[in-house]
Amino acid sequence: MELLVFFLAPFVILGVAVFFVAFSGGPGRARQAYLTRGGRGFRIGLLALYVALGVAVPALVIAGREESVGSEGALASAELDPDLEEGKNLFLETCSSCHSLDAANARGVTGPDLDALAPLDIDRVLNAIEIGGTGDARMPPGLVEGGDADNVAAYVARVAGQ
Repeated sequence: MELLVFFLAPFVILGVAVFFVAFSGGPGRARQAYLTRGGRGFRIGLLALYVALGVAVPALVIAGREESVGSEGALASAELDPDLEEGKNLFLETCSSCHSLDAANARGVTGPDLDALAPLDIDRVLNAIEIGGTGDARMPPGLVEGGDADNVAAYVARVAGQ
């Protein structure tokens, strides 16, 4: 809806300008009316246009933001159980500088995009954590261990590719 309004707004403004020029008696008279601030109707119309745009544009931006927060980023803001929340926090601290994962809003630069590898199961993620990725020494092995590794693996397996 907001996109439609932003698309149509320039055409409506252009139409108002053409209307003004046409009913002013041509371009010369329209310029004279604009430069001399025109008659009372012109001043009131221009003020109404400024107020309408000054209220409508911010209102549409705010409304669009609320919609996007509700639809996009649902995984990033979804309620997680405590173990998955801990896994997310550990992922952000330890893994997000290398790996990309949309649900954690992580944009890593050297490791693979975990969303592209989905679906991932917990055992595959745990194995990658233990041996360091595929074992080719690009990822240090054992960055997180024990229960922390379990939490990270459960989190990544749950949200990757969604």
